[in-house]
Amino acid sequence: MAEYHTIIIGAGPAGLACATALARAGKKVLVMERNRRIGPKVCAGGITWSGISNRVPAGLIERSFPDQKVVTPWQETTISARQPLVSTISREALGQWMLEEARTAGAEIRTSSAIKNFSGNRLRTVHDEFAFRFLVGADGSGSTVRRLLGIPTNRVGVGINYFVPGDFPAMEWHLDAKLFGNGYAWVFPHRQKASIGAYCIRGNLSPTLLLKNLHLWSAKHGINLDRGRGKTTSALINWDFRGWRFGNCFLAGDAAGLASPLTGEGIYPAIVSGEEIARTILDPEYESVAMHKLLRRHRLHRRVVYFTGENRWACRLVMESLVLALRTGLVPFTALEMAG
Repeated sequence: MAEYHTIIIGAGPAGLACATALARAGKKVLVMERNRRIGPKVCAGGITWSGISNRVPAGLIERSFPDQKVVTPWQETTISARQPLVSTISREALGQWMLEEARTAGAEIRTSSAIKNFSGNRLRTVHDEFAFRFLVGADGSGSTVRRLLGIPTNRVGVGINYFVPGDFPAMEWHLDAKLFGNGYAWVFPHRQKASIGAYCIRGNLSPTLLLKNLHLWSAKHGINLDRGRGKTTSALINWDFRGWRFGNCFLAGDAAGLASPLTGEGIYPAIVSGEEIARTILDPEYESVAMHKLLRRHRLHRRVVYFTGENRWACRLVMESLVLALRTGLVPFTALEMAG
């Protein structure tokens, strides 16, 4: 039976960030990924400057936008900054770069490997058994590790995404309580295409109605989603945070419910939580200031979502007030980011 210091389930940004940090510290690390290829995922590909866009190689950045266009039924504004507020990146390219970083550091990566169960310090797949000192669940919103720990997932968002070919000049956020509740539609330009999609809290709108409203909105704005490359893609986004450490087991990123309930932003919380879990494993006395800050921002976004989810008029009032505050500078755009 193979033995490892840490086994990480999931080779997304959270799992690979954790693996790289532990492997660089000389620990024997195994990353198990259920999919055959690492990197592809339903994702708009937006990353913030204050989050991680200034931490990845410049060659991975596809487009950068110091201007953010925000539109509601009653107003429209453009928020500007000196540095790019949001950039776009290929989720697959980011995953492949992080994979090479983890491998170079010495982490072992196994794809097409789904776990069956674990107990104590033993983990089982269909064919193998492994021993570990620490286990990290970084396996996304439908986390098997979270389920085996007995932690429910009730609060989730829904994201629907198309990639539409063409040259889209501006990054746009469209808030419309009638169509998207307290969510939004987006236009995130990439190279020679754009991610066009919508996000909302499941329970406020059904995925079927969200898809219908996305098509109504896109037709109104002259965007032909039928030109999208491939079929509609969608995903659940877990923001049901209930803790990140459970004895010698940890949950990171979407598996922990650390995505923003307000925007669905998940890459930054994934990477930060993965790195901070590694530091906690390496030093039991470590006190994670970064996780405290991340959780404080998560609570703030959660309160906004709870309040605006009560009724459509409250939602519209808050959304319009928020955009007015952004226009006048009373609220910085970074208030919408998980990095703050």
